[in-house]
Amino acid sequence: MPARILETCLCKLYEKYNHREFVHPDPLEFLYRYDDPADREVVGLIASCLAYGNVHQILKTVASVLDRMPSPHRYLSAATERLLVNTFSDFKYRFTTGEELATMLLGTKMTLERFGSLHRCFSRGLTADHDTVIPALCTFVEELSSAFQGRPRSLLPSPTMGSACKRLNLFLRWMVRRDEVDPGGWYRVPPSKLIVPLDVHMHRISLHLGLTGRKQANLRAACEITAAFRAIEPDDPVRFDFSITRLGIRDDLTPEAFLEACRAQAGRSPQDRHPQAGAWEREGK
Repeated sequence: MPARILETCLCKLYEKYNHREFVHPDPLEFLYRYDDPADREVVGLIASCLAYGNVHQILKTVASVLDRMPSPHRYLSAATERLLVNTFSDFKYRFTTGEELATMLLGTKMTLERFGSLHRCFSRGLTADHDTVIPALCTFVEELSSAFQGRPRSLLPSPTMGSACKRLNLFLRWMVRRDEVDPGGWYRVPPSKLIVPLDVHMHRISLHLGLTGRKQANLRAACEITAAFRAIEPDDPVRFDFSITRLGIRDDLTPEAFLEACRAQAGRSPQDRHPQAGAWEREGK
């Protein structure tokens, strides 16, 4: 699909959906409750790491964790390893156990003690010659994972293993970008270096849009898709991520209708178009 046509369609989608009224249900909404950046980055890490599975279960699970952590940054500062283990001993979400969650929080506490903030830890791994956040993300995950001491973990995947690291890239989008939806705050990290948070849903749409030809939703595919978005928005390649993911959540516009509208914009005959496509185009004008 021609880049100019794709840009037009994506901008329409952004203008329609990139508003806080469309955030729920999304774990991002937990970040809005915290004005202190020190709290917000801890909440963002917890919410993003647990962002797998059914979205309504995700919201219940994240809420149950945060309910035990009044003022998350202060809580971690004062918490001991024993307190964390005891506090989350009864926690279980799909394949994440209370022990793994407590260990991740311990690693977060150790990182905060070592660097002062997660923002500072991450930005120290990023240099001007890095094209993307991937090198810094590798270092960041290594720091956060120190408490695991080599034991298996699922909450903190690393790009070094070829993972698309969807949840951690989602966390970075929340913390780095700033608009009506993403709260931002990590001013040392340029949005231009972000990587698209790639899951099965985003991968499927990207395949249909011709942004990648890779069949696996891995790191290589995420980088390829990001490069395609960067050709449209060099300073903000993940700008459209939130809007695109609304297509899999909301009922008023399906992914199929969006794709059909893009094809129609590219000059395809309107015959046999999806019935929602025309409505989307009218609303976008």
